[in-house]
Amino acid sequence: MKAEVRTLPSLDTHAKANKKLQFKKMLNNYQLYLFLLPALIYFIVFHYYPMYGVLIAFKDFIATQGIMGSPWVGFKHFERFFDSYQFWTLIKNTLGLSGLQLIIGFPLPIILALMMNQIRHEKYKRFVQTVVYAPHFISVVVLSGMIYVFFSNNGLINNMIMIFGGESISFMSKPEWFKPLYIGSSVWQETGWAAIIYLAALAGVSPELHEAAVMDGANKWHRILHVDIPAIMPTAVILLILSVGNMMNIGFEKAYLLQTPLNQPAAEIIPTYVYKMGLQQAQYSFAAAVGLFNAVINLILLVAVNKFAKKLSGQGLW
Repeated sequence: MKAEVRTLPSLDTHAKANKKLQFKKMLNNYQLYLFLLPALIYFIVFHYYPMYGVLIAFKDFIATQGIMGSPWVGFKHFERFFDSYQFWTLIKNTLGLSGLQLIIGFPLPIILALMMNQIRHEKYKRFVQTVVYAPHFISVVVLSGMIYVFFSNNGLINNMIMIFGGESISFMSKPEWFKPLYIGSSVWQETGWAAIIYLAALAGVSPELHEAAVMDGANKWHRILHVDIPAIMPTAVILLILSVGNMMNIGFEKAYLLQTPLNQPAAEIIPTYVYKMGLQQAQYSFAAAVGLFNAVINLILLVAVNKFAKKLSGQGLW
């Protein structure tokens, strides 16, 4: 009597079966995919399709000939930027400004959220939230105007300095004051708004954890350290990765509006330089090359920080 030989299904058969099952699930839930369609169309039309325009970074763009008709020049514009006397100044200013803003501005929303989470008087808590959120809704143009009004030679700050016997300081013309004004105004404007995410994460902490900690004799500081901070740590890691990955794209508008001929050595950053070279001087190919270099550095920072954060804490974007 011959023994029956059973053959196991191949991996290809399993893969085909899984694909059919996934396709059936998609058909059964087609309404959900239709909801995604507008977003997909938006990204394809306004984000992916225009990417072919990056070709002008490798060409001498001539408007009458178009992007495809303009002559190729390879890395000519990149070499010009790297050899420029402004290269290291732009890198130093951009990284210095964004790095200081990250070091100072990133932990403050966490501290503010932890402090606000400890407020038990609801009316007072809502009042504090309103006060710290409100600056976020001031436009950059208005904020820059406020800085000029307060810190001009005859502004409020200098008047207060002179009342107490000091000498007037030319805040808007001294390069060493540009970073403090830029970062200080950003912290004032965005700290309260950034704290919302951490407050939402803290709201999801189970009250039973705090009750158990109190039963074990933990005070407020111990509960913040061992309950609240671990609860918001995954959120903080994701936001840190996004912040570092966007370091080179520090806000163009405020930096440009606060620039003066005297503080420009400290205020000129890559985004403002790209604007001036591309739109004011019509050097489109050179500006595109500088912008592409900036984007590549951002991508490298994002990937590196994501990998480091994943090794350190197990949390990452992918």
